[in-house]
Amino acid sequence: MGASGWEYVIPYDGSVEAALESLHAQVFREEYGDGEMFGSLEELYADEEFMGEEGTHSILDVQRVVHTTDAPSELNIEDYGTLRPLAPDRVTHHFGIDRPTRGQFEEALAEIRRSYEARRGQTLIDECRMRWTGLYVILHTGDEPTHLGIFGYSGD
Repeated sequence: MGASGWEYVIPYDGSVEAALESLHAQVFREEYGDGEMFGSLEELYADEEFMGEEGTHSILDVQRVVHTTDAPSELNIEDYGTLRPLAPDRVTHHFGIDRPTRGQFEEALAEIRRSYEARRGQTLIDECRMRWTGLYVILHTGDEPTHLGIFGYSGD
């Protein structure tokens, strides 16, 4: 099937874990809300064959937050299915400031869509180098953290 990139902007109330849980519920409703394949998120995660072989190609493939900016390793099984913060120096590199806004994040994604081939390997989404993982950036309105920008890849 190949790799699928995904990205989301969601409200943030101080807990990345709570924001991820809320996003999981939203995406599950959107993708599986009819109940034909899975009646609940727990049923989805219990289907180890589906999750291990195919996955959802969405944020549902990322199940937990880790609070390290160390790069994940394909050799460490514990690194799969994780969401981690983008390192502060990389936030500054991509946005020119340490507290990007929702608009700046969305514009960075739009710019990638317009010119990815010309900038391959140098864009914000290229920071996520391992499949089945994701990164997040805390986005600000003024000095207040208000949203998370989340992006990553699933699939092979």
